[in-house]
Amino acid sequence: MWKVFGGKSPDTDAPVPRVVLYGREDCCLCDEAFLELEQARASAVFSLEKVDVDTDPALVEKYGHEVPVIEIEGRKAFKYHVSRRKFLQLLRRAR
Repeated sequence: MWKVFGGKSPDTDAPVPRVVLYGREDCCLCDEAFLELEQARASAVFSLEKVDVDTDPALVEKYGHEVPVIEIEGRKAFKYHVSRRKFLQLLRRAR
């Protein structure tokens, strides 16, 4: 299931870093990446948008089979696998 999650810090009402996960349905690497990002929510606040690349021919052209791709604030941060520790480091730098 592909979802979009909100984007304001519950404590300060300030904008939070935007994270986008580009992937596709029935992709085990995409599911693993989503799980890592969800578990990172215990340590950081960020908005998360999951985009199914198969819903847009331009995204299929751009990403092909190179999913999942994770962007933080519009910058490509990971492809295929996500390290939660590295993700949290990059997220802190994006603020």
